[in-house]
Amino acid sequence: MQENFPKHVAVIMDGNGRWATSLGKKRTYGHYIGSLVVDKITKSAAKIGIKYLTLYAFSTENWSRPKSEVRFLMALLKTQLRKKERLFEDNNVKFGVIGNLSAFDSRIVEVINGLIKKTANNNGMKLNLALNYGGKYEIVQAVKKVCEDAKNKYLNIDNIDEKIFERYLYTHDMPDVDLLIRTGGEKRISNFLLWQSSYAEFVFFDKHWPEFTEDDLVAAIDEFKQRKRRFGGL
Repeated sequence: MQENFPKHVAVIMDGNGRWATSLGKKRTYGHYIGSLVVDKITKSAAKIGIKYLTLYAFSTENWSRPKSEVRFLMALLKTQLRKKERLFEDNNVKFGVIGNLSAFDSRIVEVINGLIKKTANNNGMKLNLALNYGGKYEIVQAVKKVCEDAKNKYLNIDNIDEKIFERYLYTHDMPDVDLLIRTGGEKRISNFLLWQSSYAEFVFFDKHWPEFTEDDLVAAIDEFKQRKRRFGGL
């Protein structure tokens, strides 16, 4: 793989509700269509050689949305996950989740764990869904685990560095984000992979997630290839 090809691509899939509203439809329609775009982008990303794809599906802040919308999102998540086994097998995709699953219905967690187990031996792209995920929460939880291990003498405080700290993050088995894509016209990170995106390249799209295509993914990667990544150096 070319040196300037992103290994880890993260996507903030924004604009489902606004897209549906612009068409005179319910916000939930946008979420449904957006879930179908996930399938297309997953297949495309695996085909072109991306090693890690992390999709921001549901944030810790999304619980504050109207209860009816949250209920729909939970039902949609469960339905779509049940349909994903064939997609993952056909495309050699390994499935994973980052985030705090304790707030989810046990039936959703069961489906998630089943998919993780069934795709564990796939060795192509790893698809990570960020569910009930928040970057600040992740870092705070990591700090608590570090403190606990230091208290129990598993860690020497003087030896703690960035590499050791990263072992306590959800993404401990993944490289940092190379390319972060956001749809929907907004230009902010929204508490997503704060540590992992410290030197990511950002590409923003005005179009909403339901309008995002495989060609847009390729265009974002082409833009990434033109960037000069210096990581604070010269």
